[in-house]
Amino acid sequence: VSLMKGIEQSSHLRASQIITEVTGVSANRVAVLSGPNLAREIMDGQPAAATVACTDEDAAHRFQKVCHTPYFRPYTSTDVTGCELGGAVKNVIALAVGIASGMGLGDNAAAMLITRGLAETTRLGVAMGADPLTFSGLAGMGDLVATCSSPLSRNRTFGTHLGHGLSVEQAMAATRQTTEGVKSAEAILALAHAHDVEMPITEVVSALLHEKVTLDEAAAALMQRPPKPERCPP
Repeated sequence: VSLMKGIEQSSHLRASQIITEVTGVSANRVAVLSGPNLAREIMDGQPAAATVACTDEDAAHRFQKVCHTPYFRPYTSTDVTGCELGGAVKNVIALAVGIASGMGLGDNAAAMLITRGLAETTRLGVAMGADPLTFSGLAGMGDLVATCSSPLSRNRTFGTHLGHGLSVEQAMAATRQTTEGVKSAEAILALAHAHDVEMPITEVVSALLHEKVTLDEAAAALMQRPPKPERCPP
């Protein structure tokens, strides 16, 4: 069972693919748990839900029974790819929301980033064979909202430090926790390029992390993109 949310930098593989490669087990024996699961709240026994995905539906149901508690409610899925991509890309979008917050931008900007972040996550997911409906569920929209909105979110907190003008190194020291979005942004962007998918928020965040653009240039890059229909083909 994989609880990891990220994309490996060197291979651009998802966690379940790495597990399969390293252990030699078949893909239908690897399950993924993902969703809006801020660890501190779960440790306190506060209500939460998640998606447990496995290509073997019976295995998903077995794991669902094992981890179902009065305060933790798991739902099943067979869309491992969608669950893993939702859990990986939301960290990058949370960085963007944190950056906007640190720059003093308002709730409209946050809502825009969350919504358009979901759109680019879905585009990548569909291009990689995921079910688009996964991204409207717990492993998609649910995880995205929690990570982008909560002060407990490490990635949002890291982004806020960047928005205040701290360097990446200074933000790392201030956050003092692993921020998966920082490590995964470039790998996710590489997947987007490989599948010919536009991911403008991810692209700007990656450029900012590598100091290729300033904060003001990053904001301008997103707002000055050519206008287009809201619902574009994947």
